Amino acid sequence: MVKNKGKGGKSRRRGKNDTENDKRELVFKEEGQEYAQVLKMLGNGRVEAQCFDGVKRLALIRGKLRKKVWINQGDIVLLSLRDFQDEKADVIQRYNPDEARQLKSYGELPDNAKINETDNNFGGEEDDDVEFDFDIDDI
Repeated sequence: MVKNKGKGGKSRRRGKNDTENDKRELVFKEEGQEYAQVLKMLGNGRVEAQCFDGVKRLALIRGKLRKKVWINQGDIVLLSLRDFQDEKADVIQRYNPDEARQLKSYGELPDNAKINETDNNFGGEEDDDVEFDFDIDDI
């Protein structure tokens, strides 16, 4: 018989604890921290985040969150700012959409913050009605 050496199986599933739906205490920002929205996933545990203080920063996902909390484009996150590098930060918390709406209602996030929406246009207006100068019958 071949011994199963994979990472799956019944014993692995038993050990997992699903804390997806549990209510957790809302974490507010402190000194040296800032709220941000993820613009782009860069890979290798890095994201490009637009902070709500107006600065675009390169943020590293901390090791505690790296394989356990999945961060996607458009998510609201809490960044820990670095004293020695203003353009870099560390992701220390990811807010689910309900928590982000609560933060917005408490006045922590600005009113123009889009929660659970990805902005794929990046400022460009997309026109769905495309018009051509030639007639298809002439071809």
